[in-house]
Amino acid sequence: MDTQTRHIELVIQRLNQFNPENGNIGNFLGESAHILQTSKVKNETFLMDILAGCIEFKPLLDVVVSAFYSRDGKNCLLSERNLYIVVCYLAIFQLEELGLQEFGRIIKSMNAPKICKFLRFFFNRMNLSTWIKDEWNQIYASDYVNNWIKPLLRWQPKVQQLVVEFDDKLHRFSVATSKITKPKEFNLTIPNPRAILIPELIPHQEKTKPIPALTYKIPKLGQKLEQIKSKNRRKAEELLLEANMHQFRCAAPKFDHKNHIAMEILKPEKKFQAQKIKGKIDSIPVKLNATTILREGVLYQRKVEQELNRIEHLLRGARDPSEFLEWQKQMREKDLDQQLTEEECRRLQGKLSYEEAIVARQNCVRENQKKAEQEREMEEVMNHHCEQRQLKELKARQKNVQQVTEARKNVKQARMKLQKCKRQIAQEVSEESQEILARAFKEEEEKVRKRCELIQQIRAIEYVPSIKSKFVDLTQTPNHGVLGEMSIVELQERLALLKEAQKKAEEEKRDQITHEKYLKEQLLLGTLEQISVFREQMGRAATLKQEENKIKKPLRETIRKDKRILDLQEKIEEKSMQRKIPPGSSQNKSETFNKDAKRSWISQKRCKQEEHWRKLEESQKEHFKMLQHGFMSRELARKMAENEAMITGTSSCIVQPPHLVTKHHGNPSYGHFHRLTEGV
Repeated sequence: MDTQTRHIELVIQRLNQFNPENGNIGNFLGESAHILQTSKVKNETFLMDILAGCIEFKPLLDVVVSAFYSRDGKNCLLSERNLYIVVCYLAIFQLEELGLQEFGRIIKSMNAPKICKFLRFFFNRMNLSTWIKDEWNQIYASDYVNNWIKPLLRWQPKVQQLVVEFDDKLHRFSVATSKITKPKEFNLTIPNPRAILIPELIPHQEKTKPIPALTYKIPKLGQKLEQIKSKNRRKAEELLLEANMHQFRCAAPKFDHKNHIAMEILKPEKKFQAQKIKGKIDSIPVKLNATTILREGVLYQRKVEQELNRIEHLLRGARDPSEFLEWQKQMREKDLDQQLTEEECRRLQGKLSYEEAIVARQNCVRENQKKAEQEREMEEVMNHHCEQRQLKELKARQKNVQQVTEARKNVKQARMKLQKCKRQIAQEVSEESQEILARAFKEEEEKVRKRCELIQQIRAIEYVPSIKSKFVDLTQTPNHGVLGEMSIVELQERLALLKEAQKKAEEEKRDQITHEKYLKEQLLLGTLEQISVFREQMGRAATLKQEENKIKKPLRETIRKDKRILDLQEKIEEKSMQRKIPPGSSQNKSETFNKDAKRSWISQKRCKQEEHWRKLEESQKEHFKMLQHGFMSRELARKMAENEAMITGTSSCIVQPPHLVTKHHGNPSYGHFHRLTEGV
């Protein structure tokens, strides 16, 4: 019994080691045959048949075992799966050869209750005739399946009887459970009662401080924030209501190109009314930084240059912008026409795209129908190919069965060949290992010899006496053969010289920095003086401008009344009076006299205004000269002189440096103040 269990356990172990994906079946069977020979098994061929059969009919046996685990064997271990596969193989293929008695002995040798449970499930007539048969038909041909199931149905009552016998024996020989021993209590002496403890004095608790009232009050800052939030929310809601009320006021305006142009022509031109700019004068003195001072000076110089460039540009002959405005109007009209044509094109393009989309959809439907027909044809072809492939697979399986049967016959020859090959390999490995060991032994001997020599040398060096004290000459060079070698004394002297040179360089740098600071301060002071002069001039210019604006206000009203307009108005009045009053009346003479007086008064007023404007222009020219003297370079001054000469028609003076012109008309400082024009 023990030998049978050991043999079947060997088969189960080999099945556990088998991996169909990585290993070859022929090599695996050869290895297992060699293992069985080494273990000196008597019925070697029987065990090899079981192993080969379990591998060959694995899908057939897996159907039964997996169904057992899913239904009756839910509490069984998965590690015992190969045990049930072996029992299933014996029941299907080896039951008639073994007989019922031998089959019963094998079951007794293994775990009897578990195997009985499996056999009760497998030899159920209902299971065999229904789902097991159907599952096997999917894997193998129906003829083979019928040949396997008929003997199983024939053996079914006998196997069921055998299972019942095993169950009875197990119940009969069940060991009676012994009574549980109940331990008795120890007879111990009763302890003395515990002494009553004296209660400790409870300490007097101090009164707790009351909670301050501020902890439960909401802080004022939070209340203010909530009030602000509520106000903001109300404002937002009001704005939202207004937006909802007037949301589609400008959503889709109807734009008519021709009417728009007509309305623009009929509309009277709006009068431009400029707002007064009240300049705030900062009387507080501000401390300026160096960068701000320089920046302001550059800014004022740039302003002067811009003003000069503007005047020069006007003198060269700048055009009136009316032509440009007319051209701009025409271009806008063209743009509007283009926009309208583009909108029409877009509309037509939208219609065209809609039509194209309908045609494309129809084409897409047709293509889909064609594709569906092609797919149906492809499915039919694929089904035909699958049927042919299944037939080929069946033929290949039959060939494999024949090959396996032939391989069983040639197992002994394969074993002999394997043994010979393994012996040869073992001899070669042993020879190689001996050679490697000999080499390693020689290498270790050489290492040991070298170590001994080194130890002897070190000991000899240790025995030699060493001189501890050594005289050092600081003036002597070491003579190591390095570039720039020197003694310690020379090195110290050189270091001292370097320190002195560094100190001198630092002092020079310090002097240079102080000199640069002084120059910078002088430059800043000069720029500040220039800025102050420029600001004074700008203030004067602003005051002059304010006076001009005050004077211009009554003049603007007279300018608006043009000569032609007044003449036309007078003529209209005359015509209306002539139409209303008959000729020969005395009133006509008085009216004509009043009109002549009015015209003479207007001409006198105009003469006064022209004189006033001329005086203003002269004062501005003088002011401009002062600015030029304070800020402009020589080239800018020359440009300005040429421009004014072109305006006034006078010749410009040549600007000379101060060192060349010392005396002129009794004025020694004439070279410093260059004159722009002779006529002004």
